[in-house]
Amino acid sequence: MADKSFLDRGGPLAGVRVLEITKVWAGPYAGKMLAHLGAEVIKVESRTNLDEMRAYGGVDTDSAPYFLSINQEILSVQVNMKTAEGLDLVKRMVAESDVVIDNIRPGAMERSGLDYESLKQIKPDIIQCAIKMWGTDGPLGYQTGYAPSFAALSGLTALVGHEGETPRGMNIRYGDSTAGACAALACIAALHHRESTGEGQFIDLSAVETMTSLVGDSLFAWSVTGEVPAADGNFHPEMCPHGAYPCTGVDWVSIAVGDEAEWRALCETLGASALRDDPRFADLSSRLANRHALDAALGEATRGHDAADLAEKLREAGVPAFKSMSSLDLCGDGFLWGREAFRMVSDHRQGSRPIIGPSWRISPDGPEVARGAPLLGEHNEYVYREMLGLSEAEMDDLVARKVIV
Repeated sequence: MADKSFLDRGGPLAGVRVLEITKVWAGPYAGKMLAHLGAEVIKVESRTNLDEMRAYGGVDTDSAPYFLSINQEILSVQVNMKTAEGLDLVKRMVAESDVVIDNIRPGAMERSGLDYESLKQIKPDIIQCAIKMWGTDGPLGYQTGYAPSFAALSGLTALVGHEGETPRGMNIRYGDSTAGACAALACIAALHHRESTGEGQFIDLSAVETMTSLVGDSLFAWSVTGEVPAADGNFHPEMCPHGAYPCTGVDWVSIAVGDEAEWRALCETLGASALRDDPRFADLSSRLANRHALDAALGEATRGHDAADLAEKLREAGVPAFKSMSSLDLCGDGFLWGREAFRMVSDHRQGSRPIIGPSWRISPDGPEVARGAPLLGEHNEYVYREMLGLSEAEMDDLVARKVIV
């Protein structure tokens, strides 16, 4: 029988079982959040309909960096959902689960008989969370999209970039992770509701609406000011200088000056008396009016400094400043290691590797986070033999007929 150690990890969601019919990033991110709270999360997948993340940048389907980064403490079960028997097996898994999360194409769950009304027939108190670009209904509910689509349609992309330039957006899956985190929050709320009432719920999550909620005051600024907000770099209406400035090598230091004492301390630390005495920068209103000239001059003053050393000197002088960390910097950051932000998880090739764990600390019952991303079908034995009660012969037959594939 399969190793059952993953069933007893502790955490506030211990005992909750989540079935993931997900791909790429948003749905798996939601599953990871719940797994990091102690839930048992089972990912349904197959070689006939592989999660694209298993093929991005790796040497095989079990070693792609994207997949490894987003699926810790997740269990993997193989089932061919394009077959009637495969769908029947999934429905049997639903009967043993508390939550079903999906982010597959609009209409796919309905065509497979896995819509909420059908799932309620299997398990009346089931919670289903459907993550779609536009939600599951409305005139654009049929549309499929990816994170750049979410960010663009939400209004966020138009606000990201340097002043006077074409908006640049962000080359990170911000839309996916944000939608996934909101989905996990909604699932926890639904679990609380079920605990209170005995009722399940259907969660219809729109990734575009999730991202629009991050635009903040910009959404209503035009109605108040008559101006349409646009990308403005690091501009801040009440702080100047406020931005990132070049240092030695390829490093940058981020500086935010909030008052005149901090401005004078910045100039003194940099030995930049000329900046301090320049009438263009004499006070906040002057610095804001001449901020582009100030940014250029300040960049020349920081260019010869080591970013980490300069940031530390500025903080000691009372100026908020930090090195702009690269991914490599983060991997060796003593503060993150000291906080136990990094967790060592199992790795099927190298023994163990670090991952960024949950950003919270739960006491006294924090869940164990020690298992890396699963091999494809790694937990077939557990799901089929122990959870669904199939015999070894029945499993062998399903494998032979490519229902388990």
